[in-house]
Amino acid sequence: MAIFQGFNGMMPTPDKVAQVAAVPYDVVNSEEAAELAKDNPLSFLRVSRPEIELEPGIDLYSDPVYAKAAENFKRLIKEAPLVEDKEKNLYVYSLKMGNHLQIGIAGAASVEDYNNNIIKKHEKTRKDKEDDRARHVMDLRSHTGPVFLTYRDNPNIDRIVDEITAEPPYFSFVAADGIEHKLWKAGEKRSRRLSELFEQEVPCFYIADGHHRAASASRSGIACKAQNPNHTGKEDYNYFLAVTFPSNQLRILAYNRVVKDLNGRTRDAFLAEISEKFHVEKTTDQTPSKLSEICMYLDHEWYKLTPKFDTAGLGVIEKLDVSILQDNLLGPVLGIDDPRTSKRIDFVGGIRGTKELIRLVDSGKAAVAFSMYPTTLDQLMDIADAGKIMPPKSTWFEPKLRDGLVVHNF
Repeated sequence: MAIFQGFNGMMPTPDKVAQVAAVPYDVVNSEEAAELAKDNPLSFLRVSRPEIELEPGIDLYSDPVYAKAAENFKRLIKEAPLVEDKEKNLYVYSLKMGNHLQIGIAGAASVEDYNNNIIKKHEKTRKDKEDDRARHVMDLRSHTGPVFLTYRDNPNIDRIVDEITAEPPYFSFVAADGIEHKLWKAGEKRSRRLSELFEQEVPCFYIADGHHRAASASRSGIACKAQNPNHTGKEDYNYFLAVTFPSNQLRILAYNRVVKDLNGRTRDAFLAEISEKFHVEKTTDQTPSKLSEICMYLDHEWYKLTPKFDTAGLGVIEKLDVSILQDNLLGPVLGIDDPRTSKRIDFVGGIRGTKELIRLVDSGKAAVAFSMYPTTLDQLMDIADAGKIMPPKSTWFEPKLRDGLVVHNF
């Protein structure tokens, strides 16, 4: 069963939280981070993307970058300030984006659970990104950005969360992007009860987003254990910061694709070749209405693609819409053999809508675009349960959790 426990969170004060909170480090590049943090000395991006205070073009994995992160973290603790909770709490965290509300619990997840696959993965990690986050964690001695987890719905946990959210939050603010964030302290008694329910009634967690953060936490835990001759397993480095949500509250958006050329084919030849595997019909729809349906934008026109073959008998990976597209069109027709490394394909998060797909094709930056139906939570969990790995760029979660609301030091 899953371990999820309270900890002494370090947080900004309610009057400063809106200044401190920042988007995750991996959804912005250096230029975007610098623009977001401009004129805000308390932005947590100065910790998570410290290169924005160094000379342009610096190697992001160089010693001065990590030294600046540690320096800025210490400064932020003092100047914001960030204050350590005297109680070991779980923290209830809600995000509201338009009409969509999701309420999760921030706490300390177990490195051992991650290593033993009680925290289940569905994505490959890259060594360079693991190295980066592991170094960041060890130099700061803190998990500053949460891993985004989910679990199958549990009414007993829901009842306690409902009780907590009926009370005034510890802080509440609306970020510049219009997303409302609220956080409550569960209190020691309710924190213990929630931890008991997770351990008794939740068999596993699933990583929704944050595979590199989780992998780096595992590596830092192993490193700290090796450095501690009196290791007991109870030390804070055996746990990492996570926010976990019931699966029925999460929203996955599509992860769309654009390809820069037609692999030497004319428009008509391309349409004829893909018609061997797909029913191709013109449409006014720009987004699919169901699974096993793909919308394609080509030469100022939208097309609906539906497989001519039976998808019901395919495996859990092969029946994903992103796999159907990859295995039957992107690979054999357009020559995108490895979408992880190919320079001819780009991925566009569904939050940007189909206007971005149209813009890229109409401008000539891409030859064709594919609007996908979102991968479902059931598909994600089925793949993780089977110990399989999703194709790259299969899921896009919104809204994004904020860094800096609460950090887990060790």
